[in-house]
Amino acid sequence: MNPHLLSIDSLDRGRVDHLLQVAGRMEPIASRRQVTRILEGAVLGNLFFEASTRTRVSFNAAFCRLGGSVCDTTGFTFSSMAKGESLYDTSRVMSGYCDAIVMRHPEQGSVAEFANATNVPVVNGGDGAGEHPSQALLDLYTIDKEFTRRGKTLPGAHILLTGDLLHGRTVHSLIKLLSLYPPMRITLVAPPGLAMPPALVELVASRGHHVEQRDSLASDFGDLDVVYTTRIQKERFTSELSETFNGVPADFVVNKGFMDRRCTADTIVMHPLPRDSRPDANDLDVDLNGDPRLAIFRQTDNGIPMRMAIFATLLQVEDLVEKDMRPVRWFVPERLGTRDD
Repeated sequence: MNPHLLSIDSLDRGRVDHLLQVAGRMEPIASRRQVTRILEGAVLGNLFFEASTRTRVSFNAAFCRLGGSVCDTTGFTFSSMAKGESLYDTSRVMSGYCDAIVMRHPEQGSVAEFANATNVPVVNGGDGAGEHPSQALLDLYTIDKEFTRRGKTLPGAHILLTGDLLHGRTVHSLIKLLSLYPPMRITLVAPPGLAMPPALVELVASRGHHVEQRDSLASDFGDLDVVYTTRIQKERFTSELSETFNGVPADFVVNKGFMDRRCTADTIVMHPLPRDSRPDANDLDVDLNGDPRLAIFRQTDNGIPMRMAIFATLLQVEDLVEKDMRPVRWFVPERLGTRDD
């Protein structure tokens, strides 16, 4: 595997399949039935210069579940970058302290620049409106698990990507990842001004996938297998877009009414989170809470085994983990989280 995970561009189908397989082997640890200390003594540097809850904590938990420890930095205020330190200097210093680094930064391309100055593995935890490769991998892992439960396969599937497709780094990485697989149908629906970048549409189409762009959700999607929606990322809007954007029209909202009218009992709903639950946001509606089609919390749970797989593969211990497992000694509830499946 590439020494870093900066973009889906660094992966081929074989490497992705390997990560999916390793993630499956991590499930007993991720579900707190087994423990391992395979990364005992290893240190992760978690550098998040942009707001995060799930991604940051998920990476922390994944590394700790492999037996490692974590040094955490959040925000520019508490870093030496506030004093004018360059990405190069920060990278060189951190590589002397850590065995692996996860970085999130608001500027696209910054994580790749950071990785150029270090000889330890770097994982892109999100770079502006660029990419979020680990999220795409856990999304694919989720789709694979959900499809297996339903007796479906990825080739020929119909996947809807909707929301802010211009700034949504998760959908940028996911559509690249899906393009590595046999042809499927991908429908793109975004509010005005927030369409998927043309280069990504062209890439996926060039690999034999049928890509269709529509201007609303008010049409028939009866054969949809996956609905993947994202919040509107106003923090990334240009001043011009901020002035012209009039909010998300009601016919772009994924809610129970849309799912019941336009989809089937087998369609799954995904979202990279956080979802904006404020009444005027028109993000993924909370009226789907408790609906078995809503996979968003199973999706977040799947972040642990997939990120464990990423670390184990980058640090070349994936074949040693199972030999190092032993049962947990503390109380673990029969099921994790609430009943949402």
